[in-house]
Amino acid sequence: MAKHILVVDDDPVQRRILEETIKRLGFEAVCVSSGDQALTVLEGPDHGAISLVLLDLVMPGLDGIGVLSRLVPQPGMPPFIVQTGNGSIDAAVNAMRAGAVDFVVKPASPERLEVSIHTALKVEALTGEINRIKKKADGTLTFGD
Repeated sequence: MAKHILVVDDDPVQRRILEETIKRLGFEAVCVSSGDQALTVLEGPDHGAISLVLLDLVMPGLDGIGVLSRLVPQPGMPPFIVQTGNGSIDAAVNAMRAGAVDFVVKPASPERLEVSIHTALKVEALTGEINRIKKKADGTLTFGD
């Protein structure tokens, strides 16, 4: 079963381009047009189906930093890759501080997105494996031995 990537972007043309790119990479795209819609998906009952989020930084209403601030601290959230047309160093630093795992400047090439997506998913899988090992070790250790 293909992994689902949530695309959050207020620009319909950009959403369509990202949707097609994601499909060509072998993933399923779920597209929304606002930060509020992203919250609905990621805080809803099917949030576990989302493996990664491509998040626009600048949107009307709840922007990308607002989404990151609210969701990243919650356990079980997928990795976030932030994208924006404003490729300033400050924007990248702020996004990474807010919890993004990567930052890409629009329009990002399909090759750049592919590398970013695969890297984020690999890091997430490794982090999950480390956490499972830690939990298993914590459950099997006894004090006083």
